[in-house]
Amino acid sequence: MTADDHTHMTGAGIRELCRLGDLTGPTAGMALGFAQANLVVLQVDVASEFEEFCRRNPKPCPLLEQTAPGTHEPRQMAPGADVRTDLPRYRVYRRGVCVDSPGAIESYWTADCVAFLIGCSFTFESALLDAGLPVRHVEEGCNVPMYRTNRACTPVGAFAGPLVVSMRPMTPEQAETAARVTEAYPQVHGGPVHVGDPEAIGIQDLHRPNYGDAVTVRPGEIPVFWACGVTPMEAIMSAQPELAITHEPGHMFVTDVLDRSLRD
Repeated sequence: MTADDHTHMTGAGIRELCRLGDLTGPTAGMALGFAQANLVVLQVDVASEFEEFCRRNPKPCPLLEQTAPGTHEPRQMAPGADVRTDLPRYRVYRRGVCVDSPGAIESYWTADCVAFLIGCSFTFESALLDAGLPVRHVEEGCNVPMYRTNRACTPVGAFAGPLVVSMRPMTPEQAETAARVTEAYPQVHGGPVHVGDPEAIGIQDLHRPNYGDAVTVRPGEIPVFWACGVTPMEAIMSAQPELAITHEPGHMFVTDVLDRSLRD
């Protein structure tokens, strides 16, 4: 199956490939037109605290859906789906340390697990492409570059940490258009949080992202940074709950919700 085949698939089709183990890589550029989401799974004893962390940090953690304890079906975003099997790859944390990167998490799931789906910037990439704007990681067939910044999230209990951002290089004129396009999507991070000098937000080297892959920044282009749903991983490492599960960065849950329905 070619990358173009993935581009024109539905969210349900992408999830089926994940469930069968036939898709294990990043989902950028796949199922264009369908919203993608970050995943966080926590046990019920810390779920309320994390929910409040999302409420107080809506830019990096726009909460789309929260399941009841033990419920692995996200009934609002993808009825019939299973968050335990329907992502390409996961990360499993024990007391803040990543101990496994499996292709399914059924063996870790317990009756007190609560799943959170958080908006993902891959969702607005269809709108960027429709506006004639470059999405470099899609062009280069790799994962989006993601960086820790020197901006702190609002802490809630044990959940705290830095804002993480994703980056897409553009010309200054393209960046202005991208800001207008993405500001219409607050449920999937909205407009950029910073444009230009990466050192101003604590990023020392664009060629060494903390997550994902480096991409080409061409002459005349500047980095454009959006809040990123990897931010909760940093908060999880800080909080050190007994068990936490997330998506592997860039390996998202593809929903049945159309991206345009998340536009304000």
